[in-house]
Amino acid sequence: MSSTRISKYWWCQIGGWVGSAMVTLFFAYTYNKFNGVQVERAGINIVLGIGVTHLLRYFIITNDWLKRSFDRVWGILLAAVMVASLVYSALIEGIYMLLNLLGQHYIPFYKRIMLGSLDYLPLLMLWVLIYYVWHIVDNNRKQQLESLRLESLVKELELKTIKSHINPHFIFNALNSIRALVDENPGRARTAITELSNILRSSMQTEKMETVPLEKELAIVRDYLALEKIRFEERLKVEMDIDEDTLEEPVPVMMLQTLVENAIKHGISKRMQGGVIRIRSYFKGDRHELVVQNTGHLNGQAREEGFGIMSTLSRLSILYGPKANFEIRDLQEDTVEAKISIPVETL
Repeated sequence: MSSTRISKYWWCQIGGWVGSAMVTLFFAYTYNKFNGVQVERAGINIVLGIGVTHLLRYFIITNDWLKRSFDRVWGILLAAVMVASLVYSALIEGIYMLLNLLGQHYIPFYKRIMLGSLDYLPLLMLWVLIYYVWHIVDNNRKQQLESLRLESLVKELELKTIKSHINPHFIFNALNSIRALVDENPGRARTAITELSNILRSSMQTEKMETVPLEKELAIVRDYLALEKIRFEERLKVEMDIDEDTLEEPVPVMMLQTLVENAIKHGISKRMQGGVIRIRSYFKGDRHELVVQNTGHLNGQAREEGFGIMSTLSRLSILYGPKANFEIRDLQEDTVEAKISIPVETL
């Protein structure tokens, strides 16, 4: 047992038995029987009560009764409490007799022990019940904390697994874009490598973070779009509508970049004439909404089996649970819209 638990145990022991003695003295005072003898007897009761119940606790722990269900050990506990009450009564009466603190001398000693044990039996049974219930509650609390800790660990591992796939996936696409420029335009290829270096630097700085301010995420997105602009030239047009109040709002790392990458890969790159990427960020009530629109259409499918959509859904579920929403849909004007809605943390 830890020192903290021992401290709590002893405080409860002392407080409980002192409280019990104070109740006895109160009734003695109420019935005009309060005197020095009553105080001495109360002190003896406190010391012996702590000693006997501590011994009882030793047997409970030694025999692992706390690890069994109460319905299986209540008979053993009752027998143990009966024995403890007899021992308690015998010790008290014996010390009373040695110190001349007995009251009614005409009652035989063995009867005093029997009558005393009947008086102390409910008190000791209450002690055992409180002790047992306290351990049940404490164990349940520990199990809940352990479950939460394991759940947190699992979520952390899941996030790390997803994020470990994000960077290689992104780098693969970026390198393909640069490769297409190497022979065609070496100067632009060098510029593209510089843009990729900026993206990787930003990515490494946020590698251990779950969320970053939107402003930092947008910096990565702008570098990525600058890289893709070299590849697509006039075929790629970018529009941004960002509410400045949302720039400090935390968002999942690389999530917006993943959606933009997804929009270019499945939308712009498949159209000879290219198209437009629109990025919007705004507050709607107590929600922060991030929207990525691209020219194109879904052909009736949301491509949920794709990496970009799967990683977005998984990370939102891990980070926010049911509080976050994600949808991807066709709009009427030949546009695909991916929208993330997460709870506002800072306004």
